[in-house]
Amino acid sequence: MNVIRGTQLDRLTKKDVFLVGLMLFSMFFGAGNLIFPPFLGQLAGEKTWIAMAAFAITAVGFPILGVVAVARSGGLSQLASRVHPWFAGVFTVSIYLAIGPFLAIPRAGSLPFEMAVAPYLSEGVSPAFAMMVYTVLFFAVNFWLSLSPGDLVDRMGKILTPILLILIFVMFGGAFFNPIGSYGAAVGAYQEAPFVQGFLDGYLTMDTLAALIFGIIIAVSIRAKGIKDEKAVVSGTIQAGVIAGGFLFLIYAMLAHLGAMGGAEFGLAENGAQTLTTVVTTMYGFPGAILLAVIFTLACISTSVGLTAACSQYFSEHTPLSYGLWVGVITLISMLLSNMGLTKILVVSIPVLVAMYPIAIMLILLGLADQVIQGDEFTYRFTVFLTGIVSLIDALGQSGIHFGKVSLLMAKLPLYEQGLGWVLPAFSGIAIGILAKAIRKNRSKRELERS
Repeated sequence: MNVIRGTQLDRLTKKDVFLVGLMLFSMFFGAGNLIFPPFLGQLAGEKTWIAMAAFAITAVGFPILGVVAVARSGGLSQLASRVHPWFAGVFTVSIYLAIGPFLAIPRAGSLPFEMAVAPYLSEGVSPAFAMMVYTVLFFAVNFWLSLSPGDLVDRMGKILTPILLILIFVMFGGAFFNPIGSYGAAVGAYQEAPFVQGFLDGYLTMDTLAALIFGIIIAVSIRAKGIKDEKAVVSGTIQAGVIAGGFLFLIYAMLAHLGAMGGAEFGLAENGAQTLTTVVTTMYGFPGAILLAVIFTLACISTSVGLTAACSQYFSEHTPLSYGLWVGVITLISMLLSNMGLTKILVVSIPVLVAMYPIAIMLILLGLADQVIQGDEFTYRFTVFLTGIVSLIDALGQSGIHFGKVSLLMAKLPLYEQGLGWVLPAFSGIAIGILAKAIRKNRSKRELERS
């Protein structure tokens, strides 16, 4: 039996909760999650754990809180509608497109090829042709796995994720039992502000954005286990989120440790994939390169499948096209864009994340604090407006588009140069909104007393 008949609610068994948690972990954990922690480690050096504490906030904490907020709110559209119905439509579609066929899924298809396959191609093999062949195979598997979202727990939680975790622990085991070096000195921004830089590095995982849409797939998977009561679905989602978050933090800590040792021993690499490749091949030789290629591919396919299923579920509910047709469309678009190459995808993704991530963070916090805010439209709108203005101007500035005096005024905000200029306006919006609500409440009370 998948459910326990209780006096009040049907709920998932502990085994099913664990499997859903593993599925959520695998959906979050793509190849990008493999390369950013070691890159952080090699640059942060002796300050790795300060940076990692902040990285965990945006790469673990907010993603899990996002899953919880969406589960409690009944979905991303319902949560975003508290700001405005138009905002809900535009922001939700933007999230799905960014985290789906325009950025995250193509990145998942191109990254394992460029980091684990391309370096080992023979001289006579065309990289462009090899990448096309690889992405066709990659997205064919992605298409097949995504067609049945109700089976994702069995296919990913029971098969792909355990294999991925075992391989990662094998990769880490060599460094644990036979350390290759010690931590070096921090470099760059990690010297002066390791915590702030670690916080911003968490943006690159895109997991907080992904959390806002993964709630649909988690709910579908839980209901597929025979759970019908919505409170039990929310409870199961929260428990699965805690399990996924625990695994994410553990793996990130391992990878950051490898990067910190590799940076000190072999010097600074251009990216975390090169750091991992150097460390793993030093420990295991050529078999280590094969191990890393398998890990990259499994991590990417699990994330790609989760994103494809979530996007297809959303668009099939809001258009006349069927779920299966959307799986095909999203898979095809993602395959074509993945052949642009990882570098171009990353260049485009950074300003998009700078614009969207702060809004997503504040929307999650507002949703979690809704018992206090009580759905107050002014608080939601004012907070999101202030956050969005600053983050959008910052993103456009990073793309070379400036607004004269407005940009100069924004630059005077605390932490703006560090990429956190939105923090003060965002929390000011919440404070002003709560204060304004209290004033309106007192005014209404006085009017009632007078009447």
